[in-house]
Amino acid sequence: MNWLELVGWAGSALLVWSLLQTRILRLRALNLIGCLILIGYNTAVQVWPMVGLNVVLAVINVWYLRRMLATRHDEQTYQAVEVGVGDQFLAHTLRVHAADIARFNPGFDWDSLGDARSAFLVVSADEVVGVVLSHAEADGVAQIDLDYVTPRFRDFTPGEFVFRRSSLFTDRGFRRVVSPPGMRSPYYHRLGFRPEGDAYVLDLPAPQPA
Repeated sequence: MNWLELVGWAGSALLVWSLLQTRILRLRALNLIGCLILIGYNTAVQVWPMVGLNVVLAVINVWYLRRMLATRHDEQTYQAVEVGVGDQFLAHTLRVHAADIARFNPGFDWDSLGDARSAFLVVSADEVVGVVLSHAEADGVAQIDLDYVTPRFRDFTPGEFVFRRSSLFTDRGFRRVVSPPGMRSPYYHRLGFRPEGDAYVLDLPAPQPA
C-alpha cells in the first residue's frame, strides 16, 4: 500500500468517524475535512464521480457550518422556559439523560434538595437544549444544582445565553450565581465566572430601572 492509498483510507475513516459524533458541529467539521481529503485523493487517482460526490458533500457541510456558527452567539437562538419542579416533562428529560448527567455531575440528586428550587428548560425552537436547576440561598445567591447541555448542543453556547445574556437570575433578585458542586469539566471561566474555592462565582449586574 503506497502513501496515496493511505491518504484515501484516512479520508474514508474520518468520514465514518464523523458520523459517530453526537456533537453536530464536530460532526460537520470532521465530515468536511474527510471530504476535502477524499477530493484530493480521488482527483489524484482520477475517479471523477467520487470527486463530484465529495465536492457536493463539502459544499453542504460548509453551508451548515456557516449557519451554525452564525447563530452560535445569537441570543435569539435560545429561550429559558420555567417549569414546575414536579413537572413530568422535566422528570422525563432528567431520566432520559440520567447516565450523561451522572457522568458530569456525579453528586447530583434533585430529590434530596429543599423546596426553594427553580427549574428551567433551555430550548431552541421546540428542541430541549439543556436543563438548569437551582435553589436560593442567603444574600441573593443562586446555587446552581445542575447545568446540563445535551450532547448535540455541547459545542454551542447555551450557557452564555443563560448566565450572561438572559435576565434569568437578575429578574428574580439574585446578585450572585454559584456553579454546581463537584461538576466535572466546568466551563465557567469562559463565561466570566471567577474561581472561589472549589466553585466558580458570577456577580450579577444590578437590574436596570424600568
